[in-house]
Parts: sequence; C-alpha cells; structure tokens
Amino acid sequence: MLVNGKWTEDWQPVQAVDGKGAFVRQTSGFRSWVTPDGSAGPSGDAGFRAEAGRYHLYVALICPWASRTLIARKLKGLEEVVSLSIVEPEISDQGWRFATPDPVNGAEYMHQIYTKADPQISGRATVPVLWDRETGTIVNNESAEIVRMFNTGFGTLASGPDLYPEALRTRIDALNERIYPRLNNGVYRAGFATTQEAYEEAFHGVFAELDQLEAELSAAGPFLTGADFTEADIRLFVTLVRFDVAYFGLFKTNLRRIADYPALSAYMARVLALPGVRETVSIEHIKRGYYSIKKLNPLGIVPLGPELGPELGPELGAEFG
Repeated sequence: MLVNGKWTEDWQPVQAVDGKGAFVRQTSGFRSWVTPDGSAGPSGDAGFRAEAGRYHLYVALICPWASRTLIARKLKGLEEVVSLSIVEPEISDQGWRFATPDPVNGAEYMHQIYTKADPQISGRATVPVLWDRETGTIVNNESAEIVRMFNTGFGTLASGPDLYPEALRTRIDALNERIYPRLNNGVYRAGFATTQEAYEEAFHGVFAELDQLEAELSAAGPFLTGADFTEADIRLFVTLVRFDVAYFGLFKTNLRRIADYPALSAYMARVLALPGVRETVSIEHIKRGYYSIKKLNPLGIVPLGPELGPELGPELGAEFG
C-alpha cells in the first residue's frame, strides 16, 4: 500500500471493512475523461483529447475490472489507437508487477505508475489504468468510465457496436446497479468477508442474482437487453468466466457453478463467440493470479481443475495473444 507516495507494507486485498465485517472496495481516484475535442467529461479535468498513440492502457488478465476495458478496446477497434501493457498474473508483496520494465514509464511495479502521476498518493495501486503519454499522468482508473470512453470518447478513431445506446441506457443502468453489488462485487464481499454474517449476506446475494439472471436469460435474449450486446453484458461476462475456476472455490461461493446453469453457460458461450472476446481471456492467468492471494491461499498451490465445459474450451488456458 502507498502512503504519501511511499510503499509501506506488503500488498493486502482488503484495505477496509464496514461495521459488519464486510469488504469495502477502494474508490477510484483518477476520474478525467478522454473526449473527441479534449473538453471535460462528466468528471475530472479537460485537456485529454482523443489522439492515436497518445494513450496507454495497463491491465491484469486476472482482474475482471481490467478485463472490462480490454474487451471494450477490442470491440471498438482501438488496438492500434491505445497501446497496452499486461502485468504478471501473480500478485507480489508490492502488488502488480511487470515481467519486464514497463515500456512507457520504465516501471517494475504498478505502484510506480501511480507515484509518477501523484508523488504524494496514498492507497492501493489498482488496474485498469489509462495513462496519457503527453501529460505524463493517469487519466482514469475507473473501469466503468474507461469502457464508456472507449465507446464514445475516441470519436471516429473507434468503430464497432455502440455499447451504451441511447435507447437502452435506462435498462443498462438498472442492470448495472442490480448486478454490481450482488454479483460483480458480491463475490469479493463473500471471499474477503471477515465475519460469518458478512459472508452469508454476500453469499446469498450472489446466488439470488445468478438465479434471477438464469431465469431472465432462459426467457429472453440472446443478451441482457435483447438483441444488442452492451456494456452490461461485458460487466456480467467478466464475472461469469472467472466464477467456476476462482470464485467457486477460493471465495467460498460454492452453492452452484456457472456450469450448473444452462442459460448462463449458453450466454457465456455466445459472448465468447463475439470477435475478439475470446482473446481477452486467459484461464491460466486467472487461476495463477487469484490463487496467489496469500490471505486466501497462503501456500500458493494452484488447483489443476476444474475441467472446463465445452462452452469454454482448452484454448482459454493459453496466454493472451
């Protein structure tokens, strides 16, 4: 953890809990937006104009929040516009680490990117991070906002489907507001709970949401809002694809697997079939990364299972390409 710009202690997954012992997620601190003309976005400062080659994205393939942005970058055709760095899957005592020095800033650890942007920063050094080469700072480290920037903030530099179409925004927002606390963050609230009460509350929320989604996707589809694939699907998919290989065992959300839900399994297969999505998933990184969390797995043993269903396939165990 960083305190006034200095690394002070070994990395810990939990920085705060509430009165019931429930995990509290750190709020993202950099909230500016890339826009087509460089004007200010909904939050933060102006001055971040969309330009090819100016911005760099830092991600971890194990992290669902970072993977949201990686999928959006792929679907919006921004691979040649926004460059990319991927950290090592295992979480070191100093947090996210680069296999070789970061080509943009020469950093060995992700926390050095944060102190370059703010030499007095305190808190965890999280991913994703959208970096601006021109001003030498972090534009944004909130995944939901980076996804929306990739959708519209790069103007004509981007292509592909509209992930947040005007006609569906009310429905998308409602889905996000429901799925995030019960499922996306719910698995973390279960895994990092410090009391039985907090764990059970999170556990029941996770499976209430999965059951509801199973019913909804059984009745309609192919995606959450119907025929259109949107940011709500990205946010759901990144949790589903990690569930059986990480959350089910390590986070003790072990009532049912995604493989036990026919509609959710078929939905996950449909998302993986979209051009470019399968390339953003590495089961190897996901397993190595989550099982490197010492608080939950002190000996660092990575399980060999589970056997992946046909909707996933062996190629998801390969390295990112």
